[in-house]
Amino acid sequence: MPEHLHPYWRLRYIQSRKDPQAGSPFATLLAAGDDQASLIVHRGRHCFIILNNSPYNPGHLMVLPNREVGELAALTAEERVELMDLLVRCQAVLTKVMQPSGFNMGLNLGKSAGAGIPMHLHFHVVPRWEGDQNFMPVLAETHILPQALADLWARLQPEFAAV
Repeated sequence: MPEHLHPYWRLRYIQSRKDPQAGSPFATLLAAGDDQASLIVHRGRHCFIILNNSPYNPGHLMVLPNREVGELAALTAEERVELMDLLVRCQAVLTKVMQPSGFNMGLNLGKSAGAGIPMHLHFHVVPRWEGDQNFMPVLAETHILPQALADLWARLQPEFAAV
C-alpha cells in the first residue's frame, strides 16, 4: 500500500513549493486576476478568502490580508477588522452551504509553529462534521475529499457575492 495518495490536482501545488525564497503564492494568486482558477471566493477591500488547494476537509477556506504580512502586529487596524469580519462570514456561508456541525479556526505564526507560508499569514477555517475522520488519516495519513475544488468554488462564491 502506498504511504501517500494525492489527488491529481495537488501535483502543481507540490511542485510550486520548492523554492522558499519565491515569496508568497497567495500574492501571485491574488494578482492573477482569475478568481475561479485561483480559487478566490471573495475579495474584500483589505483581505480575501480562498479555498485551500490542499484541504484538510471539504470547504477548507483561508482568510488573509491582500498584502504580504507575516505577523499579526504588522496588520493595520482595517486589516484586523476585515479579517475578523470575513472569518464570521466564512462560518455563515459554510454553515448555509455545507451544514457542518462545527469548525476549526486558527493560524500558525512562524515556520516552527507549522506555518507552511510564514511570510503571508492566513487564518484557516475548516468545517467539521461528526465522524468526519475515517481510517485513511489514521492508517495512510491521507484525507479523502468527496468534492472537486472547482465544484465547491462554484457553490461558495455566489454566497460570498450575495452580501
